[in-house]
Amino acid sequence: MGGAGEGDGQTEPLLEKLSNSSSSEIDKRTGTAWTATAHIITAVIGSGVLSLAWSVAQLGWVGGPAAMVLFAGVTLVQSSLLADCYIFHDPDNGVSQWFCGFFLNINFFGSGVVYTLTSATSMRQANCYHREGHDAPCSVSGDGYYMLMFGLAQVVLSQIPGFHDMAWLSVLSAAMSFTYSLIGFGLGVAKVITNGVIKGGIGGIAMVSATQKVWRVSQAIGDIAFAYPFASVLLEIEDTLRSPPPESETMRTASRASIAVTTFFYLCCGCFGYAAFGDATPEQFTRTHAGPVFAAVERRMGGAGAGVVEVAVPAAVAWPSRWRRGCRVNVYRLCFRTAYVAATTALAVWFPYFNQVVGLLGAFTFWPLSIHFPVEMYLVQKKVAPWTPRWLAVRAFSAACLATGAFASVGSAVGVFSSKTS
Repeated sequence: MGGAGEGDGQTEPLLEKLSNSSSSEIDKRTGTAWTATAHIITAVIGSGVLSLAWSVAQLGWVGGPAAMVLFAGVTLVQSSLLADCYIFHDPDNGVSQWFCGFFLNINFFGSGVVYTLTSATSMRQANCYHREGHDAPCSVSGDGYYMLMFGLAQVVLSQIPGFHDMAWLSVLSAAMSFTYSLIGFGLGVAKVITNGVIKGGIGGIAMVSATQKVWRVSQAIGDIAFAYPFASVLLEIEDTLRSPPPESETMRTASRASIAVTTFFYLCCGCFGYAAFGDATPEQFTRTHAGPVFAAVERRMGGAGAGVVEVAVPAAVAWPSRWRRGCRVNVYRLCFRTAYVAATTALAVWFPYFNQVVGLLGAFTFWPLSIHFPVEMYLVQKKVAPWTPRWLAVRAFSAACLATGAFASVGSAVGVFSSKTS
């Protein structure tokens, strides 16, 4: 959860920035289909990949891969619709903007909780296995300590201004995403070879009742829904592309390539994880999401200069002369970012259930962000007449995704509160 810019041109609303862009600013863009593909893969392959083996275990050898391919197709359709809505010179800044912003910020905040859970669980498991061996029954009871450690580190890191301008951060994020995906894939392959058999079944893990199986399936669908969409960053990535060719055309090419690569990684990690462990598949098969939230709030607080105070350095301190003039501290940024990180950490400590939280977040934000808004923008911008075949097809697509998201949301919510009360 790194920091973002401080109210400069990089952090103004995307639609406002695009409508005010001059032709010279557009000419300065150098992004290509290759760079857009890299950005998408970096954004998509995150902590969601860690729960895919568990999701396949709930859905089985037929349902698991089929669900991942289906969500890949859904993501391809919605990304194409959204790419066509890149520049619109008559934006609606009313209720729709606030509604979209609400779900977008819920998604960013929830991602902060998910990454806190992921980091804490990984640290706890690594420490436990190092001390007691890989066969030790490492429980989740000690995650709170590691969550607090991670939260304290994030309090410091979140204060760094201009995090989005650090090119090395994107390179590091991409390398880390591919690294732990490849590690998970490699461990799964090695375990299958060691076992000498492919574990798992057609229907997935059997439950004591049909109701429990339904909730597990819905939660697995929510986990997969969390892993795929990149609607929250698609327009930002498209804004980096040079033109000609048209940005939407390049973006569709990048979306197809990145979704193909991502689906390959997801199928490898999810399927080999299930093949390796079968019904004993663990919940986890071992970036800067808060930046836009920080930027939006600080912009409303008055920009980079608001809340800045000078902190004097005592004369007795033997610091270099250039530091003795004092340092500038943005009190607004310090307080809000600290409170934000504290809130995500507290929620993670209160609900330390990775798969359930991932499923609930993915299901709850899937339809509004990834389906509803791209569909509505597409219909308005393309002036699609009601009750025409194209209008009916798009509406049917949206309705089917709404039903899927609602089903997954209910099951994931049941999973969260069942885990809390058990």
